[in-house]
Amino acid sequence: MNAGDELEPLTIPITRTLIVAGAIASRDYQDVHHDAELARAKGSPDIFMNILTTNGLVGRYITDRLGPTAVLRKVAIRLGAPNYPGDTMTLTGTVTEVDGATVQVKVVGANGIGHHVTGTVTVTVTAEAAR
Repeated sequence: MNAGDELEPLTIPITRTLIVAGAIASRDYQDVHHDAELARAKGSPDIFMNILTTNGLVGRYITDRLGPTAVLRKVAIRLGAPNYPGDTMTLTGTVTEVDGATVQVKVVGANGIGHHVTGTVTVTVTAEAAR
């Protein structure tokens, strides 16, 4: 693995079930993540994904791509365009640094209206995972 390497993209359909299940699993009971009527009353066109679900999907993306021995050390993300039901988010990653077993990856998750998430993930991998 070398700086500049691109990770294979991951495409995730954004469904109501994914949004609501992610909010429930992370104990985020904000109505904008499960009640479309109340979300609209607050100015949103629909419910939208919470940051904890996005964080989990970013972590899944990295560990799926770098293998079972990959260990997340730091996830630093920023949200942008909301993930609404019916859209698709495509996660992409570029290796920015490799220092021994430590790898840093720039991650972008884009949907139909822009970048939903951008950030950097630091992970340690064994020699087997880096092949």
